[in-house]
Amino acid sequence: MSPSQRDPSRSSINVPSSYLSNVSNFKIIESTLREGEQFANAFFTTEKKIEIAKALDDFGVEYLELTSPAASTQSYNDCKAIVGLGLKAKILTHVRCHMDDAKLAVETGVDGLDVVIGTSSYLREFSHGKDMQYIIDTATEVIQYIKSQGLEVRFSSEDSFRSDIVDLLNLYRAVDKLGVNRVGIADTVGCASPDQVAELVRTLRGVVSCDIECHFHNDTGCAIANAYAALQNGATHVDTSVLGIGERNGIPPLGGFIARMYAADKEYVKNKYNLTKLRDVENIVADAVGVSVPFNNYITGYCAFTHKAGIHAKAILNNPSTYEILKPEDFGMTRYVAIGHRLTGWNAVKNRVDQLNLGLTDADCKRVTNKIKNLADIRPLSLDDVDKLLMIYGNAKNTDSHHAILDSIDTPDQISGLQQGA
Repeated sequence: MSPSQRDPSRSSINVPSSYLSNVSNFKIIESTLREGEQFANAFFTTEKKIEIAKALDDFGVEYLELTSPAASTQSYNDCKAIVGLGLKAKILTHVRCHMDDAKLAVETGVDGLDVVIGTSSYLREFSHGKDMQYIIDTATEVIQYIKSQGLEVRFSSEDSFRSDIVDLLNLYRAVDKLGVNRVGIADTVGCASPDQVAELVRTLRGVVSCDIECHFHNDTGCAIANAYAALQNGATHVDTSVLGIGERNGIPPLGGFIARMYAADKEYVKNKYNLTKLRDVENIVADAVGVSVPFNNYITGYCAFTHKAGIHAKAILNNPSTYEILKPEDFGMTRYVAIGHRLTGWNAVKNRVDQLNLGLTDADCKRVTNKIKNLADIRPLSLDDVDKLLMIYGNAKNTDSHHAILDSIDTPDQISGLQQGA
């Protein structure tokens, strides 16, 4: 298959497809309004929560997860307010495995409850102090109550990857028999690797018949890779937050997860989500928590589609797929070829000359490129600097003084002076 026939967003190294894989059949549980509230800088007013909820709904996430209504009076009221918006996304709230929490959550009118309890030896000893039989008995009571109310229910262990595997599978088997919609696994401290995730999810898939939700923390940098490994091995739902905000280093960022899944199945992701809305919701959340969108942020960072090296620029101008696995236009973004630096190449300069309709020859472009490189050894040139230099050269060519003028420029600061005198 020739490069022009191959999907540029896909790797040419094929991994055997597993019958368990849900890479092309997954749902997002967007937890900015729950996990994201645990971010160090986060304080969302009701109005801001509503704005974020609407923006995420416009993007197309299937679920919105909200802070437990048991957390505070305002959290309770916020649940009711967001439920009342009539969004397309299902509204969930995250509650402890406790009847009081469950009853309070049901009062708010949410579509479902995400029930959680710690199962690792650390949490059983130092958090709630309960044994596994107590956990199973309490889970049974809470799940049966939620189901009696006609609501969706997910039951999740906390700190799954540091829990005893036999205890874990016995618990999941018990709640699956009760008819939960999903069981959840949580890498609460971010210790898991993709291989460990694949092994646990595959094993769990053989034990339960319900859907499997995954919640991965990013303390060791594996959150997105772990989410992808989970889907490859039978998981169905993945928790995300905008910009990855959450407790400590957070969870898979919505944009980063979308980038990974776009590379796996571009058409599925394009048809499922309104990708051009990603930047809007990221800007809303970044402003709300007082941070900037990182320069290297997936998809929307200002460097995401910026190309600098001369060899890269030439190839990008000929065929963007040479150095882009994501198409910026699919996300409402644009690419930028930086040219005012010592690494620039004449093909990139020629492209700018053509954009400015200056009519310079290839030889002219090469000569100006050499000047740009020399000047950029002093300091980088802005695009405005480069444009002025090109126009000075182009205008001077009409009087055959272009070589002399170019040779007379020794520093970047001279460019504006010559422009004013032209």
